[in-house]
Amino acid sequence: QVQLVESGGGLVQAGGSLRLSCAASGRTSNNYALGWFRQAPGKEREFVAAISGPGGSISYADSMKGRFTISRENAKNTVSLQMNSLKPEDTAVYYCAASLRLPRSVSLPGKYDYWGQGTQVTVSS
Repeated sequence: QVQLVESGGGLVQAGGSLRLSCAASGRTSNNYALGWFRQAPGKEREFVAAISGPGGSISYADSMKGRFTISRENAKNTVSLQMNSLKPEDTAVYYCAASLRLPRSVSLPGKYDYWGQGTQVTVSS
C-alpha cells in the first residue's frame, strides 16, 4: 500500500506560480512512476507530468513543457510540481499518482494504482 498526501493548491492570477507537493509513504520500489494529473469539470483526467524508473526519467505533456517542472526528493519520498506562467486553462483539480511498477506509458491514468485526494488550482484572468 502507498499513501499520498498532497499540498500546495490555491488561487493565483494568470502569469503567477504555484508549487504542488505530494508526500508518499508505505511501500517503495526502484521500478516506479510518480505522476501528476489534472481534471477540470466536464473534462477527462489529463496527464501533466511524471518521473519514473531507476534513472528518474521525466515526461511532460506538450502543453506543460517550458512552464511546469517535476522533481523528486528521494530521501523524503516527495514529488513536486513547480508551475510557472499559469493560465486560466490550467484551472483544475490536480492529483498525484503512484505505481510500484514502471508503466509502458506513464501518461495513462489507468496505469497508476494509488492516488492522492486532489488539490484545487484556480487561475484567474
